[in-house]
Amino acid sequence: MAAPSDCGAFMNRIVLQPPPSAAVDLPLHGLTFAVKDIFDVEGQVTGFGNPDWARTHAIASSTAPAVLSILGAGATCIGKTVMGEMAYSINGENKHYGTPMNPRAEDCVPGGSSSGSAVAVGAKLADFSLGTDTGGSVRVPASYCGIFGFRPSHNLVTTAGVIPMAQSFDTVGWFARDPLVLKKVGHVLLQLPDIDPAKPAQIIIPKDCFCLSSIPYELMTNALSKVAENLFGGWH
Repeated sequence: MAAPSDCGAFMNRIVLQPPPSAAVDLPLHGLTFAVKDIFDVEGQVTGFGNPDWARTHAIASSTAPAVLSILGAGATCIGKTVMGEMAYSINGENKHYGTPMNPRAEDCVPGGSSSGSAVAVGAKLADFSLGTDTGGSVRVPASYCGIFGFRPSHNLVTTAGVIPMAQSFDTVGWFARDPLVLKKVGHVLLQLPDIDPAKPAQIIIPKDCFCLSSIPYELMTNALSKVAENLFGGWH
């Protein structure tokens, strides 16, 4: 079992460095990340949260493209994380390797199945981490551990080199404590250009819909106006 200082988050403490040619101006330079034990890493057995699976499967001959993209962007991998057994547990419990400790609420489950990845970020052991989300396996542990978690639309990030759970729903997701780091990781995995968002010409408020809410209409529109001002500057 992992040492208590790791909050039980890690399966293996491996180190994968960025390519030697990686430049210091890369978007993820200097950041560390952890990887759910559902992603292939060359030279490692992908355990899928189950010792029988690990015992009966060969060492991976290549690394998942999503992991390679993160390494290529300058980040350093510091280990593979505990996950819900065969990705079935939304609680994040694992009777074989132990349940990672929720850093925000030690007497509560961390959420799963990407439990170790969420805990590694929540406990400040890594700057961000990779997980998978089929039916909530990034979003649930992110909410339980008090961090940011993102599930992209299906097929936007390749799941090659990731053990499938339900291929029509499987996605690669990620966690971070800092929303700016979450955004940087997303730009790498989603292959998005790093540009400022377009400023809208107008905002249309659906007053008839907002009036159906139990929250007073004025509070809703005032909150919306303040958000617009914060995002885009002066607003009328």
